[in-house]
Amino acid sequence: MKLIRFGAPGHERPGLQLEDGARVDASAFGQDYDERFFGGGGLRTLREWAAREAARAPRVPAGTRLGPPVCRPSKLVCIGLNFRDHAAESGMALPAEPVIFFKATSAIVGPDDPLVVPRDATKLDWEVELAVVIEGTASYVTTAEAAHHIGGYVLHNDYSERAFQLERGGQWVKGKSADTFAPLGPFLATRDEIPEPGRLRMWLSVNGTLRQDSTTANMVFDVPTIVSYVSRFMTLLPGDVISTGTPAGVALGMKPAPVYLKAGDVVALGIDALGESRQTVVDRA
Repeated sequence: MKLIRFGAPGHERPGLQLEDGARVDASAFGQDYDERFFGGGGLRTLREWAAREAARAPRVPAGTRLGPPVCRPSKLVCIGLNFRDHAAESGMALPAEPVIFFKATSAIVGPDDPLVVPRDATKLDWEVELAVVIEGTASYVTTAEAAHHIGGYVLHNDYSERAFQLERGGQWVKGKSADTFAPLGPFLATRDEIPEPGRLRMWLSVNGTLRQDSTTANMVFDVPTIVSYVSRFMTLLPGDVISTGTPAGVALGMKPAPVYLKAGDVVALGIDALGESRQTVVDRA
């Protein structure tokens, strides 16, 4: 299944994207895609509902805004330096263990919402990433058990303000958490739709110029390893999101000098089987 949420910001309703690309309103199912949904067997009951009702459910009108496909999770965990080529362009050694940091969940927006330049920002950067959505509570799970705790996958652009992240002291979270810095979607693809998450092409362009073009095969730590590792340090709750890192091609690594985003730029990105998203950079009002 492909889960969507649609409507005005803060008032999204649950929906589904069908195999033919049609989008339907699943409000009659009776639950939003939140912690209670994922933790209470919601994916199973939604699948049963869809088999009975999706064909006759109301269609979502073309042009309707898509929101993030998960309702505000308790955590958005990110993994840094998880692609060999990105670590190299950043001038950093490959990590011996996954590097964990957080993005504030208030950064989460829809896949095509504008990217708002934070106040005092000077080094705004992009990162296409594969994100994992947790279905069942995970604590100290093994790599073999990890797959059973994954509900699905979603496209994520892990925007960064590099001066905030690297030049202002403290944790990376400062450069990762501005409003609009975590567009998710267009949809959540359930685990069965992504049987090989380690073999997905991922790409990103800026103003039509391809900047990132890689595959999840270049990860240092694969998805089961990441889920297992993170679960040793915190309990992962249903609906939590883990973003698994970005490949080479970010602005920070450009030679001879970075070219960061500015108002008017258009960022487009996609991952195999997870669709595409598009953000236009705008100045803060």
